[in-house]
Amino acid sequence: MKILSDYSLNELYTLLADFKKFRAKQIFDAIIQAKDYSETNIPKKMIEILKSEYILKPIEIYKVLTSKDGTKKYLLKLHDDNIVECVFLKQNYGNTICMSTQVGCRMGCKFCASTQNGLIRNLTAGEMLSTISVVNADNGKCTDRNFTNIVLMGSGEPFDNYDNVVKWLDLITDENGFNVSERNISISTCGLVDKIYKFADLKYNITLCVSLHATDDEMRKTIMPIANRYTINEIIDALKYYVSKNNRRVVFEYCLIKDLNDSFDCAKSLSVLTKGLNCHINVICLNQNGGSLKATTKKEAYAFVNKLNELGVSATLRRSQGSDIEGACGMLRAKTLKENN
Repeated sequence: MKILSDYSLNELYTLLADFKKFRAKQIFDAIIQAKDYSETNIPKKMIEILKSEYILKPIEIYKVLTSKDGTKKYLLKLHDDNIVECVFLKQNYGNTICMSTQVGCRMGCKFCASTQNGLIRNLTAGEMLSTISVVNADNGKCTDRNFTNIVLMGSGEPFDNYDNVVKWLDLITDENGFNVSERNISISTCGLVDKIYKFADLKYNITLCVSLHATDDEMRKTIMPIANRYTINEIIDALKYYVSKNNRRVVFEYCLIKDLNDSFDCAKSLSVLTKGLNCHINVICLNQNGGSLKATTKKEAYAFVNKLNELGVSATLRRSQGSDIEGACGMLRAKTLKENN
């Protein structure tokens, strides 16, 4: 079965050329509004023809947990019964949807629950678009856009699903659909250097975030297998190229791990690594996921950020949201898979 949300509006016009032209726009609107065939005004005969080959709504809500701070953690069921996560964060500067790009992940980062069961498959561009549609409709009128920002920072490595992510960008920014500004979209990568260069040449006005989490290659190798393929210096050079092409500040994600990367010496090393690069460091407190890594205390985390600021580095401690509902990447999915086995 094919997924209709994988098609742009222009592609739908071509695909549905045998029907009246306005039917393609009806289908496209149904996709954006998270509607299935039975919720549209499409003639039954046309529905019968389409249903034999095409899925209109490939994602359904499987479970929702709501935090005391208003954060919602979604488990979404795909048409093949796989499940992925998505988070809806209520924020003063505009609601944010944090979404997945893959079912699972193969990057193997030790601090992340998303990778515990490996990679099952990539999400298609249409499945990612439908993720936004379903979560948007659950947080207001389906005809309204109930969010401002989107972050590709859920389960999966976006640049390991490069082609689908790029097509999704075109779908989500389409003025006929959600019409999201590129500047309101962030993509997080563990540092696939070849894809950073390739993406830079497309000149999207996207905020690129890189999961760094270490100040030297040997340290990084102990927690991130990708460090065996790309060095930190190679990542920094790729980011400099990205900034030169897009004139966009990049963000480093730096998760503090007790007695590994949380010393003031590490802060000094970070200041040296990032010198001359238009960037910001987003310091994160580790979410315990049952592994051997231990979290730095909140007091120590603030001290680390203050040290970076003293060294002239733009850095903040990321505000934790949804901790009471296992809001970190992969945690709820991993727990659900374990319960169902």
